[in-house]
Amino acid sequence: MDVLVLIDKLDDLVHNAKAVPLTDQVRLDREEIYEILDQMRATIPEEIKQARWIVKERQEMLAEAKRECDRIVQEAREQAVREASQTEIVKLAERQADEIVDDARRKARETRREMEDWADSILSTLEVNLDKFLGAVRRGRERLHERSQETVVAGIGPEPFEPEELERL
Repeated sequence: MDVLVLIDKLDDLVHNAKAVPLTDQVRLDREEIYEILDQMRATIPEEIKQARWIVKERQEMLAEAKRECDRIVQEAREQAVREASQTEIVKLAERQADEIVDDARRKARETRREMEDWADSILSTLEVNLDKFLGAVRRGRERLHERSQETVVAGIGPEPFEPEELERL
């Protein structure tokens, strides 16, 4: 399941929680919250694993492009050596070798640039999703903290949450 959907579920659960009569407190289904948090814990590592896979694929593609470039350069050099016996043919071979090398380098740069753009796009999407997730978690914690503070100020209800309890929420 998508992390953003889970964040929305958690936000809705906190937002739509039923009020405890005669207090500013709300009643939340602990099991439902834990279930959503467990789903988030299961989903986030998968998205991180996908991002790592993308980076690995990018590195492999860049390495393959470099190997291809090196192979083409080596072929051009070998061809130039074979044709070195005749002056005119040598000049032609050198020009062709330079063109092949330049073309290979251009293609390698272009491939590298495309792969970096693609990887950056995927990582950017992951970053946005993680930022939204963190924002929703912070808002939920702030709401809980505000409700707890309102209860303490009004002198109604149980003792305020301990910091460890707030972090668990």
